[in-house]
Amino acid sequence: MIKLYNTKAREKVPFESRERGKVGMYVCGPTVYNYIHIGNARTFISFDVIRRYFMWRGFDVTFVQNVTDVDDKIIAKANEEGREASAVAAEYTAAFIEDMRKANVLDPDIRPKATEEIPAMIELIQELIDGDHAYEVDGDVYFAVRSFPAYGQLSGRNVDEMECGHRELRADGKGIEDRKRDPLDFALWKAAKPGEPSWESPWGQGRPGWHIECSAMSRRYLGLPFDIHGGGADLVFPHHENECAQSEAACGCTFANYWMHGGMLQINAEKMSKSLGNFMLLRDVLETTRPEVLRFLMLQTHYRSPLDFSDERLAEAEAALGRIENAVRNLDWQLENVEDVPSPLDTRELMKRAKEAKVSFILAMDDDFNACRALGEVFDLVADVNAQVTGKTLSLSDVPIVREVRDTIVELVGVFGIDVAAAADCDESDAYPAEVVPLAADVAGYVGSDASEAVEALLAARTEARAAKDWGRADAVRDGLCALGFVIEDTPQGPRVSLA
Repeated sequence: MIKLYNTKAREKVPFESRERGKVGMYVCGPTVYNYIHIGNARTFISFDVIRRYFMWRGFDVTFVQNVTDVDDKIIAKANEEGREASAVAAEYTAAFIEDMRKANVLDPDIRPKATEEIPAMIELIQELIDGDHAYEVDGDVYFAVRSFPAYGQLSGRNVDEMECGHRELRADGKGIEDRKRDPLDFALWKAAKPGEPSWESPWGQGRPGWHIECSAMSRRYLGLPFDIHGGGADLVFPHHENECAQSEAACGCTFANYWMHGGMLQINAEKMSKSLGNFMLLRDVLETTRPEVLRFLMLQTHYRSPLDFSDERLAEAEAALGRIENAVRNLDWQLENVEDVPSPLDTRELMKRAKEAKVSFILAMDDDFNACRALGEVFDLVADVNAQVTGKTLSLSDVPIVREVRDTIVELVGVFGIDVAAAADCDESDAYPAEVVPLAADVAGYVGSDASEAVEALLAARTEARAAKDWGRADAVRDGLCALGFVIEDTPQGPRVSLA
């Protein structure tokens, strides 16, 4: 049984979906006024992995993620750049989708935009007014926090001990603290300000507050109560607390059955911020880092724990992922070079280990999606497989078992959105340095211009030299290739070469 940490319960609890075999997930999306940073990406990748695991376990997942395309920050950006807020939102919405796809994050099943859901928000606000949970003041509408006794339960706060966390401003720029019935009350609808986006409503022209959009969208597309509401830990209060309060006040029922929140990301053990000069955009990171490596790094820390991001940790993640990719690449090569010889393997033990690894992987992921522990099970399997097959010629009879073990490794890592088979299938010769061609011409008499052919010529020359006991020429080939970053492995089927 899957157990997950429910923020509201403050403990790990068994997961029971509202509808058997189906999961409804709502994860808060971006406010599109800029490119997303690496901290945003961590949250989205974490919930992508959780979604993928549910799917792998056979659940039919409906995943909803909103786009906040009307907001004070978008309006400020538009004014700063002298263009329409809608143009700013459209640009960064497209950029967000592009960045997510580059990071191999699955598209949501439904991606509602705030500006396209205004009627649903107005309907919900009116329900709150009718139920005496909200009130209107000169075109603004506020939620009456103390009208909902359970306010504070999600974040574990006592409403009587709270202070007004942020000074709100009316759309006309005047302070509103003296206009609200209680300093804790928050805006559901903001009266229009000249030059800003606005929509007609029963309270006049205006636009929605931030919190109301997720309540309206999740109710419309998932129904209440839905299964899982997710986001970063920074959203627990006030955003998710306010969502929960306004939604449950309106419907008189539970809003979301489970609340999940991802941990924050630090850069070199420091909080990421523009003032510290360590602010990193996802698209900039992906310019120099494979998305598989980025995902792998994030998997190495539990999704609820703080994650330290650094160049050193990226390098470690690349090396660790490389061990799995190389294991699959080596198995593929061995499967392509089998011979009709007695089996050198204990195939029964190999199959047993693959099955044990899969069970242990599931147990780890069932325990609040413990991806780092699940990865450890994959590494253990890879180590056991390498111990059996390295340096050996596979028998024809080994093929079915070895292929199944290989496919198990690929399948388990694939749950995390990382395709190690694709990396193994990648033609490494495309990355061969051009300097290998003149080396082959000098040492092996190669007269072409193709790097892959040049490497083959060098390996052939080395084999001939060794057979003739011309150790000087054989060493020249080896040293020349090693200097260019190649690794030569001598196998019973002949020499193999790869890039280090």
